[in-house]
Amino acid sequence: MKRLVPTLAAVALLVAATSALADDPPPPLPDNGLARTPPMGWNSWNRFGCDVDETLIRRMADAMVASGMKDAGYDYVVIDDCWHGERDARGDIQPDPKRFPNGMKALGDYIHSKGLKFGIYSDAGLKTCAGRPGSRGYEYQDARQYAAWGVDYLKYDWCMAGTQDAPSSYYIMSAALQASGRDIVFSICEWGNSRPWTWGASVGNLWRTTGDIYDAWEGVKGYSLGVMNILDKQVELYPFARPGHWNDPDMLEVGNGGMTTEEYRSHFSLWAMLAAPLIAGNDIGHMDADTKAILTNKEVIAVDQDPLGAQARRVSKQGDLEVWARPLQGGGRAVVLLNRGQAPASIRVDWAMLDYPRTLPARVRDLWAAKDLGIRKIGYEAQVAPHDVVMLKVTP
Repeated sequence: MKRLVPTLAAVALLVAATSALADDPPPPLPDNGLARTPPMGWNSWNRFGCDVDETLIRRMADAMVASGMKDAGYDYVVIDDCWHGERDARGDIQPDPKRFPNGMKALGDYIHSKGLKFGIYSDAGLKTCAGRPGSRGYEYQDARQYAAWGVDYLKYDWCMAGTQDAPSSYYIMSAALQASGRDIVFSICEWGNSRPWTWGASVGNLWRTTGDIYDAWEGVKGYSLGVMNILDKQVELYPFARPGHWNDPDMLEVGNGGMTTEEYRSHFSLWAMLAAPLIAGNDIGHMDADTKAILTNKEVIAVDQDPLGAQARRVSKQGDLEVWARPLQGGGRAVVLLNRGQAPASIRVDWAMLDYPRTLPARVRDLWAAKDLGIRKIGYEAQVAPHDVVMLKVTP
């Protein structure tokens, strides 16, 4: 862990962030060097909402280890909204004393003792989405407090932000985190309103591209979107993803009960193809076998975590039948054949879609069946069930 005493460089960041005029862009922040592959972990919101406390978070940390999630690569345990109490006489944010009676430092120490990392939540506005104290005007003070607690990851929301300028607001917190003396991954949760993919890499490690996900294959519920609705909004965003900086289509709903096993498998596969953060949102202490098999499939996770960091493109769309592809380090390709329709269908990927020569011999492996399919030329075709995928690795 880095020391908590601010360096001269950190002080310079403070001066720059607080003195920059609105019409005089502040100097670029240095890259924090974090999240070279998309972050993996668990967040409390999708399953538990505001019903969070110290006992729950400890139980989830224990379950992440016992379930095999940690071994599969998940390491962040992130407490979302509703952990906040009030600010003390000095203005330092405190946890809710009834929900977190032993304090956040002790909870962070417990999470770290499991070989995991500690994540927390705040908001760029005056209050969080659930009405707890936000960080506006307290950015440096809050960042220093998080560092003292041992926080490794901050999700920073956009409720109660009024007429604030998003890039400036997130710049200030990013500078504050870098001045805190601790490495803290910065997750921008601005919902895509001001096209954060065009500026997010200059201040953060990941940025939300849409409104909230909800546990459905397709649909719109208020400000929330189903999986297919979110997927469609990612189609043109692939140029903006790279190591350390990721488009974030929101957290996973796998295992929360609103979709079928096939739909959850598709959801997880597509997020891996998008080089998206894999932040589980289920009760990982009570997973059924299908949920565990999806979340811990190491071959699919390896696609998400590929060091090249290239996000997938949709290379073919014929009605409800789609082909998504992404290049992998070493020259291979990951491919998803997606059937969005209501009936089984045959879907084909041609090597030309992958920027390969048409007659190139290539090994094909089915990542969900964990089965080698032999060497193929020209392309590969498979029958795909409704709302399901076939996920392949193609290696010349």
